[in-house]
Amino acid sequence: MATEFKNFPMDRVGRGVSLTGAILTDERTGESYVFRFPDYVDDDFQPVLVHPLTPEDWEALIKQTDLVEASVLAKAKDGKLYKAIIRKSARHISQQVSWSVFRRDGYACRYCGNDKIPLTVDHLVLWEEGGPSTEENLVAACKRCNNARGNTQYEEWLRSPHYMRVAEKLTPEQREANAQLVPMLDRVERRYHKGSRR
Repeated sequence: MATEFKNFPMDRVGRGVSLTGAILTDERTGESYVFRFPDYVDDDFQPVLVHPLTPEDWEALIKQTDLVEASVLAKAKDGKLYKAIIRKSARHISQQVSWSVFRRDGYACRYCGNDKIPLTVDHLVLWEEGGPSTEENLVAACKRCNNARGNTQYEEWLRSPHYMRVAEKLTPEQREANAQLVPMLDRVERRYHKGSRR
């Protein structure tokens, strides 16, 4: 279904709107193929909304994704963008820190307890609010829970319907350990992040 780019929730990119797959198009036949990442393959797949982009729309979208650098390489004769390069994300977290967090959290999502899928790390104090990418400010989270939280404050997240539902799989001790992180948040040193949208 095609829709105008102006209706796209640009302000939510990186805050609940994230990359969940890729689209490839066969130039010979014109057919497009949508590939969903494994964590997002489920029964509640929603219809795809197609947003045709102008080069200006594309540049605006790239700038919103917290990238250190993104540049257009070339445009076709008709003015359409046909190649872009995207460089390292401003939210890059070292593998050493990520694996230390995964190890500490038992290689399972702190929110739902799932230990059978790839993990991400989630900032307790939001990255947009100066939360550092340190072990003390990170917890292991599956992509689904991380995206569900988005930019919700941690204390509010623990009261959210999503967390309340998935946390039923946790032990009482695990839920208490998550709750015990709330009073520690005030002690997390905030840092300015280049590219943050504060």
